[in-house]
Amino acid sequence: MLRSVTFSARQVTVAFVDGTAARFHAIWLRDNALDPETRDPGNRQRLITLSDIPADLAITDAQLAGGDLRVTFAPEGKTVDFPGTWLADHVYDHAGQTPLLPKGTTTWDGTMPAPCSDWRDVRSNPRALRDWLAAVAELGFAKLTGGPAEPEALLRVADLFGHVRETNYGRFFEVRTEVNPSNLAYTGLGLQAHTDNPYRDPVPTLQILYCLENSAEGGESIVVDGFRAAERLREEDPAGFALLAGHPARFEYRGTEGVCLRARRPMIELSPDGQLQAIRFNNRSTAPLVDIPFDDMEAYYAAYRRLGELIDDPAMGVSFKLEPGESFIVDNTRVLHARKGYSGSGSRWLQGCYADKDGLLSTLAALQAQQPEAAE
Repeated sequence: MLRSVTFSARQVTVAFVDGTAARFHAIWLRDNALDPETRDPGNRQRLITLSDIPADLAITDAQLAGGDLRVTFAPEGKTVDFPGTWLADHVYDHAGQTPLLPKGTTTWDGTMPAPCSDWRDVRSNPRALRDWLAAVAELGFAKLTGGPAEPEALLRVADLFGHVRETNYGRFFEVRTEVNPSNLAYTGLGLQAHTDNPYRDPVPTLQILYCLENSAEGGESIVVDGFRAAERLREEDPAGFALLAGHPARFEYRGTEGVCLRARRPMIELSPDGQLQAIRFNNRSTAPLVDIPFDDMEAYYAAYRRLGELIDDPAMGVSFKLEPGESFIVDNTRVLHARKGYSGSGSRWLQGCYADKDGLLSTLAALQAQQPEAAE
């Protein structure tokens, strides 16, 4: 809700009832008008192009309309209402530096219990599904317990919010010991915390791992918040952080015949305004680094080493041993996963698949719109 409005030909200033204020340009308001001639009432897609808006656009009137904003534009003579709540959700009049973390992100270390939901609940209760997806969106990972210990059950996890992303590994892949493995994941070796498939562009943004058997000694799963590791690196070594964010690394995979995947992306990816977007960290798949200037290479490697030390810090990891029918999902652009080595009697059999975050976030947003108390 709005408390007051002032305007000039080129902008409007509104004061909200909570005491905050924000400015909006005339061109921004006209481009984002919510009337049915500007946006389709059903799908909310824009019906005009920027060239349809007069270059000499001006505001001739702006006033309160029941707590909302009513604006008249010249030379069209067009009057449009903007809900106060909509304006509050779309404020761009910010002072100061953009925060490092995206909105709605909470970083964590090994002291946090793993967020966990029940398979039956998330499949039958929209609120439980909403809460599980919200945990993935905020924290970057979550577990599911109580599922069936059946091959391909992980595909039903992906169906909860989106679609499987098929790769050269297939719709899903087996994670168990092989005699001649095409990937070190298919051995009993321990694996350093890593993000998957950094050699793809775009990288799969979600990974699901589902347990079918786990009677071997060892083999615990570990997850590490890469955003927290990046935060710590920036706090103690801003210059090293800038090197890892400012130069592309190279990643490569050619473990099977006919496959040669390559990507050139930074280990710490930032948006143009400096906000964390993604972490790519996978020592097994890092190709020779050839895009760092000679004079910066040693400092780059020092920052790379330190990021690895932070990721390997036992205090950073949340550890758990999956039981048959349990699974977990990670945001593969943020959360690294690791595995302790296993050997001896018994067996360990997981299945994995990839999916993409846009489907998860879309399903979550739709559920939150149906259940608005989730956002309170």
